[in-house]
Amino acid sequence: MTIEEVMAKGGVVVWVLLAYSILAVALLLERFTSFALLGRVPRDFEGRLSQALRRNEAQVLLQPLRGPEAAIVRGMLEAGAAGVKDLGRVASRIGSEELQRMERGFRTLGVLGNTAPLLGLFGTIIGMIKAFMVIEQAGGRVDAQALAGGIWEAMLTTGVGLAVAIPILLMLHVLEGMADRRAQAMRSCASLVLEQLPDCAIVESAEPVHHREGVVHAV
Repeated sequence: MTIEEVMAKGGVVVWVLLAYSILAVALLLERFTSFALLGRVPRDFEGRLSQALRRNEAQVLLQPLRGPEAAIVRGMLEAGAAGVKDLGRVASRIGSEELQRMERGFRTLGVLGNTAPLLGLFGTIIGMIKAFMVIEQAGGRVDAQALAGGIWEAMLTTGVGLAVAIPILLMLHVLEGMADRRAQAMRSCASLVLEQLPDCAIVESAEPVHHREGVVHAV
């Protein structure tokens, strides 16, 4: 069966599912491209950051780096230099912003992936109703071959709905895993800054910083 035949026999529901797939492909390409351009810190970043914090050279280390891990450390250091004491809250705010940026479009992909099978099932129900209406009008005397043809045409939309939903949900799972790993990296970096803070001269206040709670809970 060709794509043209599927579109012709599936009716309006298949066209809606085609629109689903086009939108999903566009979102997935945009999200994977965004992650590719997000920037990464080196594998030994936490070790290098710990050493840089002890030497008060963290800003030099962060200068050429991009990505959410560098952003959260940079924001905490800048807040500390400005005299902010509750750096855990700063980390939570920056982490939430970075995570929200990474997860943009996830909800839409979830809606598409979860409703595509239901939409396909809806098309199948409509097709089955039409098939049984034909049987009723024929007084029950319907050729078995014709009946089978009507049923498989009705089932077509369910197959298309699953074919659209499964790849969307799989790719969404991959994207969520990527976002979770970056969120974990942000938590680790924020915790490291808070642990090293007493040994670093990034707070110009005369009072020592005692707050060690709320390390990026929103990330």
